[in-house]
This record gives sequence, structure tokens and C-alpha cells, in this order.
Amino acid sequence: MNRLLKFIIALPLAVLFCGSALAIKPKVFCFYYNWYQTKAFDGADQHWSHWSNGNPTGYPGGDNIGANFFPSLGNYSTNDPVLVAKHMKMIAKAGINAVFLTWWGKDHFTAKSIPVILDEAKKAGVKVGFQIEPYGNRSPLTVKADVKYIMDTYGQHAAFYYSEQRKPLFFVYDSYLSKAAEWSDVLSPSGSSTIRKTPYDADFMGLWVNDNEHQFFKDSGFDGFYTYFVSKVFRYGSNPNNWAKMQEWAVQNSKIFIPCVGPGYIDERIRPENSANTQSRDNGAYYDDYWKKAITVKSPYVAITSFNEWHEGTQIEPAKPLRITGFTYLDYSPLADDYYITRTRYWTNRFLKNL
Repeated sequence: MNRLLKFIIALPLAVLFCGSALAIKPKVFCFYYNWYQTKAFDGADQHWSHWSNGNPTGYPGGDNIGANFFPSLGNYSTNDPVLVAKHMKMIAKAGINAVFLTWWGKDHFTAKSIPVILDEAKKAGVKVGFQIEPYGNRSPLTVKADVKYIMDTYGQHAAFYYSEQRKPLFFVYDSYLSKAAEWSDVLSPSGSSTIRKTPYDADFMGLWVNDNEHQFFKDSGFDGFYTYFVSKVFRYGSNPNNWAKMQEWAVQNSKIFIPCVGPGYIDERIRPENSANTQSRDNGAYYDDYWKKAITVKSPYVAITSFNEWHEGTQIEPAKPLRITGFTYLDYSPLADDYYITRTRYWTNRFLKNL
């Protein structure tokens, strides 16, 4: 019996999901951006004021922000427990199991919000993980150090995300910036700096962008991959018509595939040259189509891009109508301002039932 248990625990998650009595429970994740600050709460503004490729002076914040939509809650601080509590209640209402914060390093200003988010997430029954961003001089070795710090600092919190196999999950954005061989040193069991079979072992998801990523994910040691981007025309991975092939390859190679769904895409206020990738929400139809494709491929996980990435217009957080001098923000009308919260709940229910 002990031998059997050890064998089952050692199986990759993709294998456990397919036909095992101990199959993992399907889960819905969401990317959460904890990089917002205000002068009123923090003494300095972060991210409401923003650069723009088409505006040398950028946007000052207040009612003139670097986004095409405007939040119903106005400019807010993700260090504010009252604000974070509201967010976590929305996230729980939407049926989302875990949020993944943006991680730029332990000394970055965003780290201040993490204890607040963990505490409020616990109250709402939401788990918390991390997406490791491409900060300056990031390497597989610095990612290993990040994981060690994160787990030592936050890993005992009741809201910290662990799988049924008691493993954390880390998304690594722009993983292609390091070579597969460099990742293999950390992520392969035989790697010279391996994290495997240590107290800091975890499930690591790399970012699948283009058509020809197969060899990278075979050689790098990543446990799986995710697509993040939600403009269908942007890249191979963001086009849901390619997901069935990606899921098939994942199963054949004992990898986890996490497709990412989103309500639309627009970043024209900060990147006006990028209008070719703009995707209209089409009164919710765009979001519905993504969810339908995610359910069809039968991956055990799906991730939502995003709860509150306002700069790229991928948020499901409520938005409100607003007109300022020289600009009118988009909004969700004729739908309710919280439509994407309630619609996410509809789809999370269907996703969990279909699996």
C-alpha cells in the first residue's frame, strides 16, 4: 500500500487528472494586479498615472488614467484593506478559486500589499499565488530565489495556494527570455541547481506564445504552460482555436495546460500603435466564446486575464461610464457595471460541472 501511495504521489498532475481516483479538482484562477497606489492612501500614485507611447507627458491619474475603461471604485490602492476586501468578495462571488499576484521582487513596491491581500483573501475563501514577472536581470536562478523567499515568507499563510499534492503553483511570464537549458538547471530533477525534491518544489507554468514552443517545454523542465494573452489575433497561444492541439500535446507529454480566457483587449491609451490587437467585448460575446473553448479542451484548470489589468482593458472588475475633457471612457453598457463578475460565475459553474 505504501508503495502504491508513493507511486501515485509521484505522478505528474496531467496524469493524475486523466482517469485517477485521486484526480485533482478543477480550478479557476485569475491574474490580479496589486500595483495600484494613491496619494491619499500611500503618499504616492502608482499606475493610475501612466506613461503612453502616444503622449509624451503620459496620464496624470485621477480621472485621467492610462486605460480605456474607468473603474467603478475610482482610483484605489491595493494596499488598502477595505478596498482589497471588496475585491476579494467580488472574486469569491465570481467563483474564482485563486488569484495570482504580480511579483516583481521582494523589494518592489508591490510587495507591501501581499500581507493585506492574503488576510482579506482568507476571509473570502480565496487562495493566493504568484505570477513572476520579467523584472530586470531575471534568470532561472533568481526565480528560484524568489520562490524560496515567497514560500518562506508567505507559505504558511492559510490563504497561500497549494494543490491537492501540497505543491504551490507559479506562473512565469515571458519564460522564453531565458534559454531552455538555463531553466533545466533549476526545473529538471538532474539540474545542477535543481529545485526538485526540495522544500521549495512547486508546479511551474511557462508562457506559451508561438506555434513552435514544443521543444522548449520538453527541454526546460516546466510542469506545464499557460497562454495569458487574450487578444485572439495576437499570437498562436492566445487563439483558442489552437487549444485542442495544445491540450493534446500536454497530455501526451505529461504537462499541464492552463488556457487563459478574457473579456476583450484594448491598450490604445498607452500603446496607440497596437490597435491591431484590440478586441471588442461585443457585449460579453467575446468572453463567452473564450469560455466555451476552454471548456471544450477539458483542461483541469482555466485562468482569467484579468481581474484588474486596466491598462490593457482585460479586467472583469466593474467599470463605470465617465467623460472627461477630450476623452470618453468605454464602459460595459448596455450591460451592468458588474456584468463580468456575474458572467464569470455563470462560466465557472459550467466549467466545474463539465469536468
